[in-house]
Amino acid sequence: MKRNELKAQVAIAVRACQGKKAADISILRLDEQASGFTDYFVVCSGANPRQVQAIADEVDEKLSATGVEPLHREGYNHADWILLDYVDFVVHIFSESARKFYDLERLWKTAKRLQLADLEKPVRKPAAKKTPAGAKRAKAAKSATKSAARSTAKSAVRKRRSSTARSRKSS
Repeated sequence: MKRNELKAQVAIAVRACQGKKAADISILRLDEQASGFTDYFVVCSGANPRQVQAIADEVDEKLSATGVEPLHREGYNHADWILLDYVDFVVHIFSESARKFYDLERLWKTAKRLQLADLEKPVRKPAAKKTPAGAKRAKAAKSATKSAARSTAKSAVRKRRSSTARSRKSS
């Protein structure tokens, strides 16, 4: 999946959480060395089991509308900690007490904390080093000059060899 697509999907999940008034939304970009199983965590809280479920439903509905379905859902019936696993990112929706108990942000303290605005910035590829047009022409001219000098030197060597060979034959 392209990086911009992934960031857009995570942004949709975050906006869905905001739409259902989730509390204390955190976006964590996990280190590649520390976590080989996902790239992002979205962590939020609901005040009661109904709100926790409503947040999960909203995230699922908004992402499903874009054709993205979770690989795994867990904890919906108990509604203390609902996990929606979208492979490249995981949405964790906690009750306030479960969030304090599990404290995922502390467990993943090496993860980079992001804001929604960070997700909405397009990822740019590093620009290729550009050579000014004048420098390209100068380089081409220098190369042509070297090539001409080599061929002139080679023909001079050939002439000397042939004249030396002729003089030896005549003597």
